[in-house]
Amino acid sequence: MILVHQLFAVNKPFRWALASLPLIFPLLVAFPVSAGLTTIESVRVRPSPERTRIVFDLTQPVEHKIFALSNPQRLVIDISDAKLTKSLSKMDLEGTPILAMRSSSRNEHDLRVVLDLSTPVKPRSFVLKPIMQYGDRLVIDLYTNDQQLAAVVQKADRITRQMRDVVVAIDAGHGGDDPGAIGYGRLLEKKVVLSIANRLDKLFEKETGYKSILIRKGDYYIAHRKRTEIARKNQADIFLSIHADAFETSEASGASIYAISQQGATSEAARWLAEKENRADLIGGVGGVSLDDKDDLLAGVLLDLSMTASLSASLEMGESVLAAISKVNKLHKKHVEQASFLVLKSPDIPSLLIETGFISNPSEARKLKSSSHQQKMAKAIFSGVISYMQDNPPDGSFLAWKKQGGDDKLGTYIIIRGDTLSEIASRYRVSFSNLKKVNGLRSNTIRIGQILKIPAS
Repeated sequence: MILVHQLFAVNKPFRWALASLPLIFPLLVAFPVSAGLTTIESVRVRPSPERTRIVFDLTQPVEHKIFALSNPQRLVIDISDAKLTKSLSKMDLEGTPILAMRSSSRNEHDLRVVLDLSTPVKPRSFVLKPIMQYGDRLVIDLYTNDQQLAAVVQKADRITRQMRDVVVAIDAGHGGDDPGAIGYGRLLEKKVVLSIANRLDKLFEKETGYKSILIRKGDYYIAHRKRTEIARKNQADIFLSIHADAFETSEASGASIYAISQQGATSEAARWLAEKENRADLIGGVGGVSLDDKDDLLAGVLLDLSMTASLSASLEMGESVLAAISKVNKLHKKHVEQASFLVLKSPDIPSLLIETGFISNPSEARKLKSSSHQQKMAKAIFSGVISYMQDNPPDGSFLAWKKQGGDDKLGTYIIIRGDTLSEIASRYRVSFSNLKKVNGLRSNTIRIGQILKIPAS
């Protein structure tokens, strides 16, 4: 108190300042320093077979809420303390349930985004923290009535009948918000590998005895375990994941192939045994067993046998593909490498991760960008797989039947529910009229349990 009194007595301007403090402090409390509005730097819309994803790129995290309106169908996204720097009117909305996007300010500091919809949707939202080249993000996923929160995958026509096709799952790595490696000339890995995957798909679709499944058909991201799940639901015989490598220096070059490591296979087997829902899955590939009704000890032994057989098949098939690739591209490694890539961790499906070259190398980037080299790479992978499968056809397949001399003798087939003569003729690659003639049929009527003779194709 003595010090204050002295100040009042000695310094009149300072005495006035002290006397004014009661007036200043309420002003400071009433008007705190603003942290500023969050800026939405860009908005991206990406359709996929599973959903439509909207990503808001942010300068900092935000709070938000979502609600739906009807007549007409709309979805409203309210984002607190945010501003948008770009117009939404020119967004590419093709392939989505969104007819238009618009925005407006609310309460002078909040942002409202309105989606005009062609059909009702079920939204799901979440925020993502910064990672690599991405900052904070708000993600809105839209699911239409014919989509589910989990992807609906149609089973391949891999039936337990004779003469089935070999199912090849082709996985183009990365996609969507994950560009993969960004190489020389800003070449994106996700685009290169999708193009090679599409070319490989066309080659298998034209080949008798094969059916190909594209895991990713467009520019969208699929989680690693979801990729192997799609392959398993389609009962794939083999899984091929296509990538393009990168390194911190531009000197590295050449293609390489990876199979799962023994350590990675062991850890995955432990996960499968621990997660009870996996027991119900049919292990179709090399092992051909179900774990659902087995105790832990027996299930462990069976799963180990299946994974050992799958790994052996992966390594052998990988060497065949590597030999074919060596004719069109330099090799980075002369033998199949092994690593614990998550996308390879399927205990029942022989799987390969194929690095088609170093996108960070200027010379290889130029080749990987060209359509002619992409086609050569696809043909090399195709040739390597075909060569392996001719010697190791899956049981019950057309390839196995052909290897056993099926082209030179009559086969037999037992009719089951849902069969038609035209479908059977197509599956066995024989003419419809010849199938009827060999079996002495005067009409197209067949019955369950009837045995048909199958002529040579």
